[in-house]
Amino acid sequence: MPNRQFYSFRAVEPDDLPMLGQWLRQPHVRQWWGDPEKGVAEIEAAMDEISVEPLIVELDGKPIAYLQSYDPHLEDDHPYADQPTGTLGLDISIGDADLIGKGHGSAILSQFAAELFEEGAPRLVIDPHPDNAQAIRAYEKAGFRHIDTRNSQHGPAHLMALDAPQDMETT
Repeated sequence: MPNRQFYSFRAVEPDDLPMLGQWLRQPHVRQWWGDPEKGVAEIEAAMDEISVEPLIVELDGKPIAYLQSYDPHLEDDHPYADQPTGTLGLDISIGDADLIGKGHGSAILSQFAAELFEEGAPRLVIDPHPDNAQAIRAYEKAGFRHIDTRNSQHGPAHLMALDAPQDMETT
């Protein structure tokens, strides 16, 4: 497990697309994302969307993961639009297979969640495939809990949520 490492989050730039394509072609990512070319096209399109924030996660200046947050209330007929107003959805993929199973996923999500809660998000949701036991464990370590099983535009989803701490002061 990473020892209190701090990750930086930056917007995806056009120069990142070839690297993202390489990540999407790796078996541990492709298994859940599907066609890498389609995935890169979706990320590229998300760069111009108001409802999605595509990010590169860096550790010590080195890109290690793709992370996106999205507002399900800004997309027509989104399957998670029934979540509380202000809820944000998350998707994450660790780029390099050598970094899988080392605690980065849960640590990245914990840090990012804290930042989103400070900005006022009341709830975060994430939706791994029900068969993705490794991701589900990582999300549980970050505090997410299963709330429902649904079908999304990407297939079956093990919908998990993390609510803002009750003791956070609101201004």
